Amino acid sequence: MSNKTIKIGLVQNSCSEDLKSNQEKAAAGIKEAAAKGAQIICLQELFGSLYFCDIEDHDNFKLAEKIPGPSTDFFSGLAKALDVVIIASLFEKRTEGLYHNTTAVLDADGTYLGKYRKMHIPDDPGYYEKFYFTPGDLGYKIFKTKYADLGVLICWDQWYPEAARITALMGAQILFYPTAIGWHKDQDDPTNSEQYQAWQTIQKAHAVANGVPVVAVNRVGTEGDMNFWGGSFVSNAFGRVLYQADHIKEEIAVVEIHKDHSDRYRTHWPFLRDRRIETYAPLLKRFIDED
Repeated sequence: MSNKTIKIGLVQNSCSEDLKSNQEKAAAGIKEAAAKGAQIICLQELFGSLYFCDIEDHDNFKLAEKIPGPSTDFFSGLAKALDVVIIASLFEKRTEGLYHNTTAVLDADGTYLGKYRKMHIPDDPGYYEKFYFTPGDLGYKIFKTKYADLGVLICWDQWYPEAARITALMGAQILFYPTAIGWHKDQDDPTNSEQYQAWQTIQKAHAVANGVPVVAVNRVGTEGDMNFWGGSFVSNAFGRVLYQADHIKEEIAVVEIHKDHSDRYRTHWPFLRDRRIETYAPLLKRFIDED
């Protein structure tokens, strides 16, 4: 394999109430992806448990842990043993009464490189995340791993071009989005297709606008009233879908991307060159009123 290419592993799983089983399934997926040649492997959002944000229940805070902590220790050992980078989405207990939706990055030698705390927190039926998570305060982050400089954002961040832009401007060569999204089990198929296409399209647009590949890793399975729609995918740096997972089945996939293509796309479509940064101050306003 050329040093200009890199193999990305996606682990799309369903989850259960058994926390140990979820971790073992994630580890098995990582091992399978590594055996297929993956160098950077991304797990879905909050893979360690059922998606608990469908209800507001104080008992669910017991699922949280310190970062670094037990899970990062476990995946650090796995990363080192397999010589892979692992992107692991966890429920962080920062201190008593303060919690975050956080992703940790473990380098291929097992080093804990740091964490990103989810910035945009939803509050919708079935997604009561504001009850659990304080918005991130670490800013946008990149992680300089053995294989590439990664940008990591989380689920609801997917809908915000500002987050993708800032992370790309910081030097991210690939944008990763661990995700937990689906539709109510009673919704009909036309609605489902429209929602999924919007979700994929906004992320492909991040790839095009910034000239970087995008990797989104979602969960599958029915949990309560929610059918998580899977559909994990990889887009190249110009928005072409290189791989898309099934909407129902668990899948472990490895996709090769070209790191040098960003330079070609950015040169021929120079969106970064033509940005009028001196005109963007209004973006700092919530809404631009006539007054």
